[in-house]
Amino acid sequence: MPTYDYYCDANGEKVEVFHPMNELISNWGELCSKVNRPLGDTAGNEPVRRLISSAAVISSTSLVDSEPACQTGGCCPGGSCGFNE
Repeated sequence: MPTYDYYCDANGEKVEVFHPMNELISNWGELCSKVNRPLGDTAGNEPVRRLISSAAVISSTSLVDSEPACQTGGCCPGGSCGFNE
């Protein structure tokens, strides 16, 4: 489940919460309920906005064990450099 950061302009608080991608949280009351915290002095109907955050990107090339390139700049005929085609 992804982690999202929400910000409330009314109180200046940022709250981190886990929830499915298809779930929408639109106000302070819903957010506090989701993370099991009291509303405090902020009204439950105050709007919150989900902050944009960066995600970790995994390159498919980093997941593959690749052989180093031949030191001569190309594949040596017959594998004389130790790397076979």
